[in-house]
Amino acid sequence: MKVASPSNPVMSDWLAEQGFRLDAKPYISGALEAKKMLERLPGTVPLATVTSGYNGGIFNGPMFRRIYLTDPEHSVPFVGTKDMMVADLTGLPRLRKSDATSAALSYLQVKPGMTLISCSGFNAGRRAYIRPDMGDCWSSQDTLKVEPDPAKIQSGYLYAFLLSRFGEALVRGSVYGSAVKHIEPQHISDLPVPRLGAAREEHIHRLVEHGARLRARYQAGLVAATKDFFDSNGLSELNDVRWHQQERDLGFEVESVGPTSLRALNFAPRARLLMEKLAFVPGETLGSICSGGQLSRGVRFKRIDSDPEHGVQLVGQRQAFWLRPEGRWIGASSTPAEVFAGDETILMAARGTLGENEVYCRPILATGSWLRYAYSEDFLRIVSGQPDIPGAYLFAFFRSEAAFRLLRSLSAGGKQQDIHEALRAEIPIPLAAPADRARIAATVRYAYQCRDRADVLEDKALALLTAAIEEAAG
Repeated sequence: MKVASPSNPVMSDWLAEQGFRLDAKPYISGALEAKKMLERLPGTVPLATVTSGYNGGIFNGPMFRRIYLTDPEHSVPFVGTKDMMVADLTGLPRLRKSDATSAALSYLQVKPGMTLISCSGFNAGRRAYIRPDMGDCWSSQDTLKVEPDPAKIQSGYLYAFLLSRFGEALVRGSVYGSAVKHIEPQHISDLPVPRLGAAREEHIHRLVEHGARLRARYQAGLVAATKDFFDSNGLSELNDVRWHQQERDLGFEVESVGPTSLRALNFAPRARLLMEKLAFVPGETLGSICSGGQLSRGVRFKRIDSDPEHGVQLVGQRQAFWLRPEGRWIGASSTPAEVFAGDETILMAARGTLGENEVYCRPILATGSWLRYAYSEDFLRIVSGQPDIPGAYLFAFFRSEAAFRLLRSLSAGGKQQDIHEALRAEIPIPLAAPADRARIAATVRYAYQCRDRADVLEDKALALLTAAIEEAAG
């Protein structure tokens, strides 16, 4: 149970300031404590006075019927409350373009420099920054858009404030509702934004913007590496699989079925065709490549909750795909070494359902700063046993649409699917010339270096802003 701090008791005049709200959240969440600290600053301005655009620059949107398509020519990337947190935008759902560009929804197109705030659902209050490569995306009605006025405030500085512990407390303190949480534009329009001087705000803005450009470079690098993988292996047609434009897997025959599987999905013609194309070029099976490494699910273990000082962060399947995970902290002394990942381990989400937008059969690469996390047993660990076939090279393949569809066809189980243990070892992996492999792996590694550097710059921006606010508040 969370209670008010004796050093910062709830005062009677706070009730009037909050419209006589009688729920405890705004009073013990730290929102008013942060607000009172900001009031001690020489100058703060309401959020609504430094935004511009539709509805004054703070808006969400109407509820509407969503029609999703897969053809890029007739659809646009669509960002929801969970998708706004992801690092790799390749798998975003796509909204019908004619609806998105209509007069009713055209203003939901996001702009680089905007801050998105999830405003509906259990996790209302999360914030994300619109990167330079997201200008062609639309956002859902469940995300608040905050569009800064460039003549009044720098976009990166405003985002840094909203992302800081002060912004966190104020935004989450504005949440209303019980079962379904909500934030409306009017709930945050009066949030006090501190002004720290043009030079300091510019410095913080440049750090955030540099980080956003690096994250866009990370995205472009991964896409380029996957394209290079198929081009180098003579499989350029697999860069554009168009899975849903192919004839559906109905009424097919299988000549011979062994004891490994009797499930029709495991013999689907479209997936078999992908398998044949991959096997047609020089390569090895995944089982052979991983024979000296690892190709298995993680271990189960007892989780003992801990504070960050004495624990490690456990990352599950959903949050593994976010820019920054928010996994629970567990005791380091009781965590087995097997739940950590070695450098360039591919972690495949290996438990879930077959929904198009589920993470099941999507991979991440454990490298750089992400080696400090622990990972749940739901991940399939893919570790190459051959030094000349690095994990970064394999990742360029496994993040592709072709690999995703092939892995989905190898599913086993009932409600919760898993990737068939025997069939996954038979996946043919094309092996390009050694020089090509090295180049593709280097592209992936550089992409992840950009991502890690972006995190460092964002942390630096937050540290500068926090120090400046605390110094000014005395």
